[in-house]
Amino acid sequence: MTRHLRFILGDQLTRDVSALTDLDPAQDVVLMVEAAAEASNVPHHPQKIAFVLSAMRHFAQSLRDEGVKVDYVQMDAAENSQDLGTELARAVQRHRPASIIVTEPSEWRVRQMMQTWETGAALDIRQDDRFFCARSDFAALTKARKTGRMEFFYREMRRRTGVLMRDDGPEGGQWNFDPDNRKALPRGLRPPPRRRFVPDAITRDVLTLVAARFGHHFGDLEPFGWAVTRGDAVHALDHFITDCLPNFGDYQDAMKAGEDFMYHSLISPYLNIGLLTAREVCARAEAAYHAGAAAINAVEGFIRQILGWREFVRGIYWAEMPDYAQTNHLNATRDLPALYWTGQTPMRCMAECIGTTRRHAYAHHIQRLMVTGNFALLAAIAPAQIEAWYLAVYADAFEWVELPNVHGMVLHADGGRIGSKPYAASGAYIDRMSDYCQGCAFDPKVKLGPKACPFNYLYWNFLIKNEATLKPNPRMSLPYVTLSKMPQEQRAQITQSADLFLAGL
Repeated sequence: MTRHLRFILGDQLTRDVSALTDLDPAQDVVLMVEAAAEASNVPHHPQKIAFVLSAMRHFAQSLRDEGVKVDYVQMDAAENSQDLGTELARAVQRHRPASIIVTEPSEWRVRQMMQTWETGAALDIRQDDRFFCARSDFAALTKARKTGRMEFFYREMRRRTGVLMRDDGPEGGQWNFDPDNRKALPRGLRPPPRRRFVPDAITRDVLTLVAARFGHHFGDLEPFGWAVTRGDAVHALDHFITDCLPNFGDYQDAMKAGEDFMYHSLISPYLNIGLLTAREVCARAEAAYHAGAAAINAVEGFIRQILGWREFVRGIYWAEMPDYAQTNHLNATRDLPALYWTGQTPMRCMAECIGTTRRHAYAHHIQRLMVTGNFALLAAIAPAQIEAWYLAVYADAFEWVELPNVHGMVLHADGGRIGSKPYAASGAYIDRMSDYCQGCAFDPKVKLGPKACPFNYLYWNFLIKNEATLKPNPRMSLPYVTLSKMPQEQRAQITQSADLFLAGL
């Protein structure tokens, strides 16, 4: 009789994840299941599916190499029901364990699913301790009024962990160096070639499977270059720390056609499925600073994304779901335009960012926030529809991190719980931070007419349509002062241009 059946989910590929900490290879069995239901709850990008499945298979093999008995259910197995709960019940029948041990899932949907599992064995759901801030700690911080804004939460996490701290204050004399990190990429500066990984036999088998079953989903399956093992993920981290982190700070907001990765880390997929841990990643970045290999603005900006934003949005997600996902503060109801799936649009910035997404199941945070996200905000796309798109198309997108970022940061659908103001911008921002406007059918300097950048009149139309809701926000005072001086005839022209453009979508 098996002592424990330890059920490892596809985003828990960490050897010391809580479900495995007291593993006894002589008495326990590890269960892993590939389920088509999980690969198609939204039409996930083929590279994302292949990445998760290949990483799962490699993780299972690494456990076997340790002498661990692994019961692995492949998606193409004839008897696979393609449902996690059903496969768990079948495994219980095979192994007759005294109990089932699982680490709490990352997504609300799966946690609710767990409550319906009927296996006849006791279920031990353990805390996911891969994060700096446990859910109970976040609740306590909320009670202490330290989660009202990410910045204050981030400072508290710095104090608690000692990361980038000197004595009782922040390293470098200030908490946040974001004002130093908004430079456009200078002409002639070329980001380094990025480390990609050649698929091995296991990954090739997965690519064949994904092509057959999910090849109709949005996105190119090949060339596939993601790391799918712990060792290669560490190599990817090494490459970022050595070759990219020194320039990451200055140019983290920059965009350039043909440079899909810039100086960004590309490690978020590895963090989100467990091939890397947040603690080791922050430690490596901090060590680079202390060694003089990267400046404080680069290291602090990078660590803030992990110790600050990543932890903060997870806390919000678990504290406020499921009601959080239902909010729609700006009453956005427009259907998602087809261009998000086709990339066919004369707006070069949108075509570039959607093209990057199609090629790599990746786009960096400014492309997501200030191009595809900004457009969704200004066009009043229904939150659930654009959120499903983000969840589907990015390799690092799991609902716990995707939903708060899109719902709160991108769409302001939560009324300001995450971001104190909408991240709305006209074409001038995109022109300043990229070269996308060069050769575009539209001109960011033209405000109205057929040559006008749609972001220009969409931006002002957004302010007009949401004036009653947004004008009282102190952080929106400057644009509304400008709007108040705008002649009614000009406002009417803006609204008409926006309505015609949006109707054409």
